[in-house]
Amino acid sequence: MRRRLVIITEIISPYRIPLFNVLARDPNVDLHVIFLAETDPRLRQWKVYKEEIRFSYEVLPAWRKQVRGCKVLLNVGITRALRRAGPDLVLCGGYSYPASWQALFWARTNSVPFVLWSESNRQDMRGGHSFVELLKRAFLRECSGFVVPGRSAAQYLLDHGVKRPDIFTAVNAVDNDLFCSAAARARQSGAELRNKFGLPDRYVLYSGRLVRQKGVFELLAAYAKLESGLREQMGLVFVGDGLCRSLLEERSESISPGVVKFTGFVQREHLPIYYALAETLILPTYTDTWGLVVNEAMACGLPVILSQAAGCAADLATEGWNGYLVDPTDVNLLSQRIGSLAMQPELRASMSMNSRKRIQNYSPEEWSEGVVHMLAKTGEVRA
Repeated sequence: MRRRLVIITEIISPYRIPLFNVLARDPNVDLHVIFLAETDPRLRQWKVYKEEIRFSYEVLPAWRKQVRGCKVLLNVGITRALRRAGPDLVLCGGYSYPASWQALFWARTNSVPFVLWSESNRQDMRGGHSFVELLKRAFLRECSGFVVPGRSAAQYLLDHGVKRPDIFTAVNAVDNDLFCSAAARARQSGAELRNKFGLPDRYVLYSGRLVRQKGVFELLAAYAKLESGLREQMGLVFVGDGLCRSLLEERSESISPGVVKFTGFVQREHLPIYYALAETLILPTYTDTWGLVVNEAMACGLPVILSQAAGCAADLATEGWNGYLVDPTDVNLLSQRIGSLAMQPELRASMSMNSRKRIQNYSPEEWSEGVVHMLAKTGEVRA
């Protein structure tokens, strides 16, 4: 039986469009997506790829406000949008928006199952305030079910008293085919692209926001600890932008020999170039609900060195098989892991192959199957 599914999510992010497109093709799903805003230019400079959208959607009027240091996204029309959409089930991405609470109240009032799409994990630094935790637990108690991307997020819900049968997995994914094929093309023109984009002959890569909680200063310090002979051969490339960029650039000037390059923000169409020509992706984050840059890098065939705090670490990385797991505070170990991989081309090749194998199971199709399974099981008994 075809069922009406309404997804509520924050912005039209490029990595979600392929997932929703696949889900919309499923014969059992009548999909409609409600975006709370088109984008958030203050945090990210993503293009909005509306021409790629193949599903029914709408964008609510939105205002972003700063309230006592907290960013608040305010919407109008969520209740009207839900009433027009007539869902059999609501899947809501997050509980921190006023619109999420409005949608929950509407769903409960109208006996519509309300499922939370939750990516939070134990290492998530956004929690901790007692009042916030109280509200969070109240929200969780009212949900009919939960969709998580992997093990860390599932464990987080179990720790908050959620019963395991109420938790469904829909793996976090990116368009693997897009990144894999683009990376293959980039490698065929490697010398030309290195020259065009000013990239070192060899380098390790960080991709993401340049903020302290991502461990970017620890990564720079780990690079500085590499033997000087290795730094002469191996550069460090930061893809992304953020509040800490100028300070990182200043500190990188004291590292000699060595090459540290800052690209600024890079749109999706150019990202595979940086992955394809790198040797390893490094994400030494202190907090990350998942880390989709890891999916992107693995689709491009990279070994990964990840912080244990990354939400994806438990699912995507296996120690010594396709990369390494590190404590972001242990700069010495991080430096050792970088150096070890840099000096073992055969190990990198093996890890590259294993990354490609692993990421095949984290595709838009796999995500869609998880959501369809949840929809069927949760729909057996209406809330």
